[in-house]
Amino acid sequence: MAEVKLLGLWYSPYNHRVEWALKIKGVEYEFIEENLQNKSPLLLESNPIHKKIPVLIHNGKSICESMVIVEYIDETFEGPPILPQDPHDRAIAHFWAKFFEEKGPAVGKSFLLKGEEQEKAKKEVCDMLKILDNEFKDKKFFVGDKFGFADIAANAAALWLGVLEEASGVVVVTSEKFPNFCRWRDEYINCSQNKEYLPPRDELLVHFNARFQAAASAPK
Repeated sequence: MAEVKLLGLWYSPYNHRVEWALKIKGVEYEFIEENLQNKSPLLLESNPIHKKIPVLIHNGKSICESMVIVEYIDETFEGPPILPQDPHDRAIAHFWAKFFEEKGPAVGKSFLLKGEEQEKAKKEVCDMLKILDNEFKDKKFFVGDKFGFADIAANAAALWLGVLEEASGVVVVTSEKFPNFCRWRDEYINCSQNKEYLPPRDELLVHFNARFQAAASAPK
């Protein structure tokens, strides 16, 4: 039996990308919750360069970066394929995964920063949403008609973005501006094949409400 451990945070979209892949493949694993204010020796040893979650440890060997881990899981374990088999479709899936890696930081900044920096981040997020809205004008998923690698990479846009909006009071997405994106998001969250892999929205909202309230009451 393979020994599989996942170091992460329950509320992290990056962590849930990896959990999603493990569940698709039917891999049993031990989840180890980290504390980023007091990082464990195991995390520091397993990811000495970036010292970030998630980290997958498979039979004592560590793999870092969420989508790198997802691809490793897809190639290592038996079960339904996550990446497309066709080389062109695989390239498209990798393109969109890289797109979300590059655009992801702006999402957090648009809620956590203030003033000019926040407005700059919000503009970047809106530019991203325009691209996605156009992409979903006449398609259901990123690659063909099957949910897969790129869609897992987009989990933060599908679920966490709306949670952060509600918790912070900062609205970025409206159905008037981005109707195709909103339709895709609603389908993504409510689709029966996805529900079992996504964390409960109400629990995420409680967590991020507490974080924003703590930040608001902290001494300036």
